[in-house]
Amino acid sequence: MTTRPSIALQPSSRPKPSRGSSWAVPAALILLSLIPVAAGASRMSELVGGAAITPQNARFFASPAPVVVHIVSVTIYSLLGAFQFVPALRGRRGWHRIAGGILIPAGLFAALSGLWMSAFYPLPDGDTDVPVRLLFGSAMLASIVLGVIALRRRDYVRHGAWMTRGYAIGVAAGTQALVILPWMLLVGTPDELTRALLMTAAWVINLAVAEYVIHRRARLSARTHRPAGHPNVLIRHADAPHRP
Repeated sequence: MTTRPSIALQPSSRPKPSRGSSWAVPAALILLSLIPVAAGASRMSELVGGAAITPQNARFFASPAPVVVHIVSVTIYSLLGAFQFVPALRGRRGWHRIAGGILIPAGLFAALSGLWMSAFYPLPDGDTDVPVRLLFGSAMLASIVLGVIALRRRDYVRHGAWMTRGYAIGVAAGTQALVILPWMLLVGTPDELTRALLMTAAWVINLAVAEYVIHRRARLSARTHRPAGHPNVLIRHADAPHRP
């Protein structure tokens, strides 16, 4: 009698990540985000408290709406977005949808307000870095839009990839502080060109990490759906007795 092969998946021997390790990345992202969040809170206190107007903050007092929108949206986007990297939360459809419904408009407002400020605010330290700001601000906006398009098409893999890229660009202000501060301590205050290059380096670092996360996520997903013939997949005959 012809027997039909059946496929039995053996559980992977890879240890499951502990709760502590699953929270390591979100905790690091929150700590990184606290740098621009603290700077934004300081700026808001200046606007609300009526601080003295200086060449460094005159543009914010002259037109406060864009910077207020930017500070609020970036704070929500960076802090709430960190929790999307918690595997236990990301697997909950309800949480992911609710958080995504907040993060997408927050990210769009953050990108658009950042682009507006880069294009129209007069910069007291020079405009050498304006093209870089416009480039990466546009890339963040495009990433979020492409992520939404992928979601509408139910292409969840591309959705996650584009949203990860957008988030990496959005939280680069913290990385910029970590890149520029050592330069200031070791070399001194950077000139316009050096500052623009250091800011660009921070964005590139974040995008490189994002691509690593995207490809690592793809590899783990491929291991979860193992093809026939993989060492952890057993081909058995349905009519044959199973040996222990």
